[in-house]
Amino acid sequence: MMLSALIAPQKLAGLDVKITSLTADSRAVCAGSLFAALPGTQADGRDFIESALENGASAILSLPGLAAMPVPYIAHKKPRQLYAQIAARLYAGQPETMVAMTGTNGKSSTIEFLRQIWDYAGLNAACFGTLGVTKKNGVLPLKHTTPDAVALHQTLQELARSGITHAGMEASSHGLQQYRLDGVKLAAVGFTNLSQDHFDYHNTMEEYFTAKSRLFTELAPKNIPAVMNVDGEYGQRMADLAEASGLDVMRVGWSGGDIRIAELTPRASSQILELVWGDKRIKLVLPLAGEFQVLNAVSALGLAVKTGVPQDVALAALAHLEGVAGRMELAGRTKMGAPVFVDFAHTPDGLEKLLRGVRPHTMGRIIVVFGCGGDRDPDKRPKMGRIADKLADMVIVTDDNPRTEIPAEIRKAVLVGCPDAAEIGDRTEAIAHGVSLLGKGDCLVIAGKGHEQGQIVGDKVIPFSDVEVARGLLS
Repeated sequence: MMLSALIAPQKLAGLDVKITSLTADSRAVCAGSLFAALPGTQADGRDFIESALENGASAILSLPGLAAMPVPYIAHKKPRQLYAQIAARLYAGQPETMVAMTGTNGKSSTIEFLRQIWDYAGLNAACFGTLGVTKKNGVLPLKHTTPDAVALHQTLQELARSGITHAGMEASSHGLQQYRLDGVKLAAVGFTNLSQDHFDYHNTMEEYFTAKSRLFTELAPKNIPAVMNVDGEYGQRMADLAEASGLDVMRVGWSGGDIRIAELTPRASSQILELVWGDKRIKLVLPLAGEFQVLNAVSALGLAVKTGVPQDVALAALAHLEGVAGRMELAGRTKMGAPVFVDFAHTPDGLEKLLRGVRPHTMGRIIVVFGCGGDRDPDKRPKMGRIADKLADMVIVTDDNPRTEIPAEIRKAVLVGCPDAAEIGDRTEAIAHGVSLLGKGDCLVIAGKGHEQGQIVGDKVIPFSDVEVARGLLS
């Protein structure tokens, strides 16, 4: 595709050239490449322009103010945004119905439940984000919750070519702030909740909220549906913002004015759910444990109906939902029947929802094994300790992904909130200790890593799976 067409309506100054690939990695540049020299938090792409030119770059995209170059130079005050728009043109094609979900917790589960409802309705569906790209026949990995704009549009192009007509995606605050979703044609959007997370990237909750709000105030076309969980203050604010931006807002949750959760009755591994939808009161069995699973399922229900699934079909699909990997996943049971759950909860809000979610299903003690990640928001460590101390009967503090921090120092910060907890740094030993404590009626929750298949220590990823470790111990 010609460079002038890729950057339109911006005018090209100088020679027009054919572009066959787009990249922000100078090592991937070849003849025909447009190299995007993007400023970043870890590195500045402008430092690699010379390398890109040596590798045969046919054009350069960057901020204004650079010296003259031997190839066309596109200067743009928001080069990341133009980069995403170019990616959408160069790797054209996406599923007809695209849904983006944002929020702190619950994005993965909501879009996976939406995919399952679409599938139940006979639609060719997929979803992608933290868990990878999920289709009916399996899962493929992704590097980021919201991929780089090029990887994103290559994924969308491939999904469309494979016959996928409906796709749901996670929209992270990083992805929204870095313009990765600009260029995606959205048919519906949604919001789960907002709580403390990514404070290594965002300075304040307000800044975090603003990053999330781009989905509703800038990216979503007017009049498309926005399904919003309004149980919290941020949900109510985001719903009002979406409405003010001209979106068709559906409010859901315990406080939902459109789909309201009226009552929950927990069972051993499921729950009876009563909904008020318009003038109807609907009762059904949801084959999932935990209140937070209900909230995600109800958001998925709203999105499914807003994207064309008949209401009766969508409701029937809820009775067939299957849990998401690493989201309150049942790893197994002891010989006495005590369940062991694995969950991705890695924020104060996520851990609180998880522990409150298992309580109605647990006759005996709740035992929790968890830690906090290194090189991430340190302020949440004692907060998560206090939540565990308050809501669990026994707490075991262990290592999560320490990365470049000293693991003992991370554990020490967590223990400020739960001084009576057991401290076992080795995660396998910690899980084994938790399993050994289980009696009849008890429940073990292993939190923080969920679906992850590795533990990050220093700059190395050591193979590790909470689910596999738990199953091995139970067997």
